[in-house]
Amino acid sequence: MAQENLNPFEISQRQFDTAAEKIGLGDGMREVLRNPKRQLIVSVPTLMDDGSVKVFTGYRVQHNLARGPAKGGIRYHPKVTLDEVKALASWMTWKCATVNIPYGGGKGGVACDAKKMSRAELERMTRRYASEIAIIIGPDRDIPAPDMYTDDQTMAWIMDTYSMTMGYSSLGVVTGKPLQLGGSAGRNEATARGTLFCIREACAVLKKPVRGATVAVQGYGNAGAISARLLHQDGARVVAVSDSKGGVYQSRGLDPAQLDEHKQRTGSVVGFKSAERITNEELIEVKCDVLVPAALENQITLRNASRVRARVVAEAANGPTTPGADRVLRDHGVFVVPDVLCNAGGVTVSYFEWAQNMQGYFWDESAVNRELERFMKRAFHEVHELGKRHKVDMRTAAYMLAVGRVAEATRVRGLFP
Repeated sequence: MAQENLNPFEISQRQFDTAAEKIGLGDGMREVLRNPKRQLIVSVPTLMDDGSVKVFTGYRVQHNLARGPAKGGIRYHPKVTLDEVKALASWMTWKCATVNIPYGGGKGGVACDAKKMSRAELERMTRRYASEIAIIIGPDRDIPAPDMYTDDQTMAWIMDTYSMTMGYSSLGVVTGKPLQLGGSAGRNEATARGTLFCIREACAVLKKPVRGATVAVQGYGNAGAISARLLHQDGARVVAVSDSKGGVYQSRGLDPAQLDEHKQRTGSVVGFKSAERITNEELIEVKCDVLVPAALENQITLRNASRVRARVVAEAANGPTTPGADRVLRDHGVFVVPDVLCNAGGVTVSYFEWAQNMQGYFWDESAVNRELERFMKRAFHEVHELGKRHKVDMRTAAYMLAVGRVAEATRVRGLFP
């Protein structure tokens, strides 16, 4: 088997190039759209609890601003690199354009092991990182949000740091905040709920009801755990889940509420009663109707794509499937709902939160969920119809739609000076 390139930024560029070729994008426009607009690397010195000072490396990348301010999460992970952040920023550009919200793509991260840091250390690191990137963020410039190992408290620290720097309270500088600081009802479940809406539509296309469908979820963090719960409520049977320490399988089905309680008590889904232990790799190959990758990039590759036995792959994570694996899945008749569509519920409700902050008028959760469903269903059907019309898979169709929208905005704006 040929060696597969797993560099996330190069993968994102290959996905862009495929769509650019399909829509006949000119060379000059391709160069503009495939390169990040702005890349910031910062040193983040942090006072640790033992009195020592540790210097972390932080990043913030703004990929494209043609359709509005940059939008994208901040992740804390030991393996954060500039190429990963560049890839994630570009995926955010296409994600925002796919669901047609007025944002460009951004992303940030700090290379650290958040699991081994105290709350006080995380706060000090977050505030220093926020002060370093404050020169390029703002409610009309770049609006961060939570991502891997960051949460509403992280956003509260960033919002407060930015506000103290500016001299006034700026609720709209971040989204995914606590409700007390202008957060939106429904934001915590938004990524998972958007994934649910896409799975419902994909199952309808395949004439396979969600009720009774078997589901495997890789990654039992916010998106994965809530996806499992929502799918269970829809009548699906969750047969396998996993987190960073491993996974569990039970053909009769797992109860997400009991799993949540077990993970809260033990720190992992591993060891859940009456379930067989499996690895993350084995979970990808579980026989099921719906596979939900909700962890890291490059989980479905040329190495294992031929052994995926799901009918639908719903990408709640960013970049879980490589281009080579995409071809294999397509040849095997697997319906892939791509990340730029499937997990766009998070950024869509972030857009709602930002709009509420700017207006000073807040919606109740039912209104948020109703609008989210409308946005996600509209985007799904626009992508699906484009795919049918051009006889391409859902990922290529989503990129064709998104790249076309960003290219048109860039063309109308023109080049300055």
